[in-house]
Amino acid sequence: MILEVALLDVLPDRTDEFEMVFAEASEIICSAPGYLSHELQRCIETPERYALLVRWRTLEDHTEGFRGSDGSREWKRLLHHFYDPFPTVEHFEPVG
Repeated sequence: MILEVALLDVLPDRTDEFEMVFAEASEIICSAPGYLSHELQRCIETPERYALLVRWRTLEDHTEGFRGSDGSREWKRLLHHFYDPFPTVEHFEPVG
């Protein structure tokens, strides 16, 4: 299992809209091959910052499968205009 961690800084006046659109966009990622689960969490100290945690079966399921898909293009169309700056995305694997 691979954990994708994306820190999303959303334009401050668009957080409500972002959350509504994210709910719609979630359907896209849920149907991706290798997708296991995801959660979106909002920062308490900085309310326009979110942490997106996505669990994938393998790294390639995200980096090659999803990122190269039509679903990824739709995901970007729906969500990428909310971010400033563009998100940092890293992948993690279990230890031990």
